[in-house]
Amino acid sequence: MSTEAARVLRDTSADPEFGPWLAQASILVVDDEPGMRNFLMRTLGPRCRQLELAADTDEASRKLDQNHFDVVILDNIMPKKNGVEWLAEQRAIGFFADAILMTAYADLETAIQALRAGAVDFILKPFRSNQLLNAVARCLDRIRLQRENYVLRYELKATSDHILLRDRLIGESTAIARVRETIARVAPLPTSVLLTGQSGTGKEVAARSLHTLSDRAAKPFVPVNCGAIPADMIESELFGHLKGAFTGAERAREGLFLHAQGGTLFLDEISEMPPATQSKLLRVLEDRKVRPVGSEREVPVDLRFVFATNAELEKEVQAGRFRADLFFRINVMQIHLPPLKDRDGDAVELAVLFMKKLSAQLAMPAVPIDEAARRALSAYDWPGNVRELRNLIERTLILGRFPDGFGQAAAGREGGSLADVERRHILSVLAACNGQRDEAARQLGISRKTIDRKLAAWDG
Repeated sequence: MSTEAARVLRDTSADPEFGPWLAQASILVVDDEPGMRNFLMRTLGPRCRQLELAADTDEASRKLDQNHFDVVILDNIMPKKNGVEWLAEQRAIGFFADAILMTAYADLETAIQALRAGAVDFILKPFRSNQLLNAVARCLDRIRLQRENYVLRYELKATSDHILLRDRLIGESTAIARVRETIARVAPLPTSVLLTGQSGTGKEVAARSLHTLSDRAAKPFVPVNCGAIPADMIESELFGHLKGAFTGAERAREGLFLHAQGGTLFLDEISEMPPATQSKLLRVLEDRKVRPVGSEREVPVDLRFVFATNAELEKEVQAGRFRADLFFRINVMQIHLPPLKDRDGDAVELAVLFMKKLSAQLAMPAVPIDEAARRALSAYDWPGNVRELRNLIERTLILGRFPDGFGQAAAGREGGSLADVERRHILSVLAACNGQRDEAARQLGISRKTIDRKLAAWDG
């Protein structure tokens, strides 16, 4: 067990009402009174991962530049500048942590000013340690729920195909066993990883495996499809922005980099990232700091980076579409995901698993995978890889049988009549396009009506 895990278990067993998040938190205390700083140090120090103390706002500003904090606890009445004024200034230049204001004067005007400045909780002096710990726990729960909700909404918006078994690489072939072995070796290390391979080969599955096997498994895994974010929005989505940073920015928001704080950030389709954002990503990789749009402050980040692409990045570099320095920076450890046709026997094993999972999900009886179907599954080239296989099984469940022509399409190497070749090719392209007939027609150079007519004839 790691030192961090042991500490989490020890602290949550000692203070079960505050949960595991306090033990993982980084907290900054700002107070000019030595007695109060000492009290807060004794109260919070043994319970949180990192505690920093500042005697005034100048020292607090320096510490914010050097570290990332989940919660800032600050006194309101201090020399030079009060807590509300300092908090408002920090929000304006790039400060996203939750702030708890301590004050001995509970007047309405101070409360309104504190809320406008961005404080999320108020503690009246004098207070007991439990009151403080409960306020911190509320902040941490709020942060966690906000980040989880944002990441889940992003995943639902960015991912159109919900592939099953996304946390495991299934198969007993030599090719996939070699991939699993490499992942197991590199997962505990902080090294960045570049996953390559055709679309549908399971690069996100491999990325999740890397995260699950690492010491960051308890922290967020944030997948980002760079090709699914409009070019004019990707910087704000990744790095976050301040209120008023651009038209429509009605409030400050953390980006996906900060939502992944302490965990793993998976940047899929990295070749689709715009050149300007590539430059900013290179800076993040070198300095481990992000600058939200409109911010004067760079925020430190602690992340494990995993990248993926189905493009040949060397050719993208030669064509001038991808920065050479970024390619060399991310190409530390490259893992290639083999196409399904090169994974002997895995297609049948995956088909059996998809049949079981999808039949339960769709509440439909499983279709037997007989010997003929197994031969067809093994013989087919699977241009759409695991995604195409999953779609085939779902289509089979809906029809109550394997689609007509699947056996012939799988026997493509055996030739056949011109009509058979045409049928196999159209079905193959349609499967690779996830059943999207308009896209398949575009790739084939024929009309949508032609595909509709042929499919109707074949199903008949």
